[in-house]
Amino acid sequence: MSVELVLTILSRDQPGVVEALADTVTAHSGNWIDSSMARLGGEFAGILRVSAPEENIDALVKALTGLSEKGIDVTLRRDRAAATQQGGHRVQLSLTGLDHPGIVLEVSRALAGFNANIEELRTETFTGSMGGEAMFSANAQITLPETLNMDEVREALERIADDIMVDIELEEATQ
Repeated sequence: MSVELVLTILSRDQPGVVEALADTVTAHSGNWIDSSMARLGGEFAGILRVSAPEENIDALVKALTGLSEKGIDVTLRRDRAAATQQGGHRVQLSLTGLDHPGIVLEVSRALAGFNANIEELRTETFTGSMGGEAMFSANAQITLPETLNMDEVREALERIADDIMVDIELEEATQ
C-alpha cells in the first residue's frame, strides 16, 4: 500500500534544493505527485506531495528530515485529503489594489464567515505603471459550500472592496 505525505520545505535559495528532494524521494521508491515552490526573498519555500510504499515511509521521513544538514528544512504530515474533502463548487477570486496592511485579513475573514475553503492563494506586490505606487494582487481558488449562493459571497466581497479600496472579481472556476 502507498502512503502519501505532504511536505513543507524552507531553505536558503541555492542551486540543488529540488534535486536533493527529488533524489531523496526517488531513493525510497517514492513518487513526486504535485508541488508549488518559489523563491521568496532570499529563501526557497515550497509545499510538495509525495507517495511511497508504506514499508519505506519511516526511512523516507528520516532521510527527508536529515536534509537539514544541507540547510533544507522539511516538515511533513500524512496526507489526509481523502478523509477531509468536502463538497462544494469552485470559484476564482481576483483582487488588485494599492498595497496596504490588512487586505488578506479582511478578505479571508469574509470568506471564513461563509465557511468557504481557500484551496490555493497566490499574492504579489508590484510597482504600479502610472504613479509607481506599490500595488497588491491576489488570485485564489476557493470552494464554497454547496448550499451557498455565489452572488451572496460576491456582494459581501464588493462591500469589503469599497472599504479596503481594491477591485475584487469572483467567478465560477474554469477547471
